[in-house]
Amino acid sequence: MTTNTFFRKITLFLICISGLIGCSGSEKNQPFDQATQRPPEKIYKWKMVTTWPKNLPGLGLAAENFSILASKMSGGRLQIKVYGAGQLVPALETFDAVSQGTAEMGHGSAYYWKGKTQTAALFTTVPFGLNAQEMNSWLHYGGGMELWRELYEPFNLVPLAAGNTGVQMAGWFNREIKNLGDLKGLKMRIPGIGGEVISRLGVETVNIPGGELYTAMQTGVIDATEWVGPYNDLALGFHQVAKYYYYPGWQEPGPTLELIINKQAYDSLPEDLRAIIEGAARAINQDMLDEYTARNQAALDVLVDTHNVQLRQLPDDVLVELHRITDEVLNKMVLEDSRFKKAYESQKAFKKQIQKYHKISEQAYYRARELKTAK
Repeated sequence: MTTNTFFRKITLFLICISGLIGCSGSEKNQPFDQATQRPPEKIYKWKMVTTWPKNLPGLGLAAENFSILASKMSGGRLQIKVYGAGQLVPALETFDAVSQGTAEMGHGSAYYWKGKTQTAALFTTVPFGLNAQEMNSWLHYGGGMELWRELYEPFNLVPLAAGNTGVQMAGWFNREIKNLGDLKGLKMRIPGIGGEVISRLGVETVNIPGGELYTAMQTGVIDATEWVGPYNDLALGFHQVAKYYYYPGWQEPGPTLELIINKQAYDSLPEDLRAIIEGAARAINQDMLDEYTARNQAALDVLVDTHNVQLRQLPDDVLVELHRITDEVLNKMVLEDSRFKKAYESQKAFKKQIQKYHKISEQAYYRARELKTAK
């Protein structure tokens, strides 16, 4: 081998080594975005379990809409896969699944967890209590959210309001309700404090997930059920298994849906993603109420005009007795549970002061809107 050939090979070898070192240095610098010269943002991939059937109009789609909105607002940094009831865990195991970290998030209703703490029911709805507008105000400006977070802290959960259907219907029945006696002996699906109340009128109450209600009514497991209102009830086909549809929804005047987040998962997020979750939840909370307000009457028209559903109003004497028992049940809970007392007294005081203004605003306007100019 000549000297020139040797030096050419050595030179080529050194060039290759230099290139490899350059490649290695390039890989070390990979965490930086070439356009911004900043490290790329971490992508969080989360699971959300829900108490609703997958893609159920209104309730079920709220979780999907939240996922889409959070992804867009975060530029894809927060990606949430939604599982309907039973796809990952059963509907009524959502609370435990998120608490234990099986899923980072859940979507459902707080009154489903009355067995964990009866105070949870206050953060969904109270019979003859706050409507949707009032409930949102109490939560966000009346101290309700702080009480809710305090209640859920021992369960390793962070709650957010994430949907409201507005005043619901009293429910579907296979017999007419003309008086209090017609309620006795019924077996009815009705959760929360409303279930506690109506059980004192001789109704056997059960808590069954929404996706199982049609079959339960069809097979006679239950005689009556409340669910939501015309928009959702039409989608689930309750008109095929019950004849009478009653109003008003005394038991759920302003039912709030909840988003629950595993606290460790929530705390692991950077501040901007936590803000995105809270902002998206507020948006979904209002969007659901807007959707139900827009769609309920059209669905009710189909139920009555096309399917011959018998629309009925609960008799006044039934409502008066339900109201009396509600006060009795709530007062008992206040005496039994200091946490319930703290949250309920906050809500009750808020209701008292807001009612004063609503008498001269909302209620007075509804009355004025119905007045006709005398001819």
